[in-house]
Amino acid sequence: MLTDGNGLALIGAAIAACAGCGSGMGVGIAGQAAAGVVASDPKKFGRTLLLQALPGTQGIYGVVIAFLIFVKTGFLSGGAVDLTVTQGLYFLAAGIPIGVVGFASGIGQGRAAASALQLMAKRQDQMGKGIVYTVMVETYAIFAFVVSILIWSNITL
Repeated sequence: MLTDGNGLALIGAAIAACAGCGSGMGVGIAGQAAAGVVASDPKKFGRTLLLQALPGTQGIYGVVIAFLIFVKTGFLSGGAVDLTVTQGLYFLAAGIPIGVVGFASGIGQGRAAASALQLMAKRQDQMGKGIVYTVMVETYAIFAFVVSILIWSNITL
């Protein structure tokens, strides 16, 4: 049942994995802009690929937290621990920061990357500045990832 401890932990892992949805959307937004740049100048493919890939990191952070939840609860080994509701709520709380912030920042980073790609299309020598703008959004995903890890690491079974 989803309202017992194990169900709540699974919901926490699922929420953490939702960061991948934001990454997918962000990579798609950046990919659309990258395709426009490459259509004008195919030699810029390698440079555009870097900016397109940056929004994908939030999904990685989310999957790491989901995996950590699965490992600590025994869901991966087939020997799941019978969690109390309180423990399940802690795992749910561990998944929320990266799930929510990762989802939003993945999209935001995709938009920043799309703008950086437009900057690079007009002024190739300014690519570094565009990367800095894009990476600034990453900072908040990293903060959320750290918060999720701190919550997860303090859960005792």
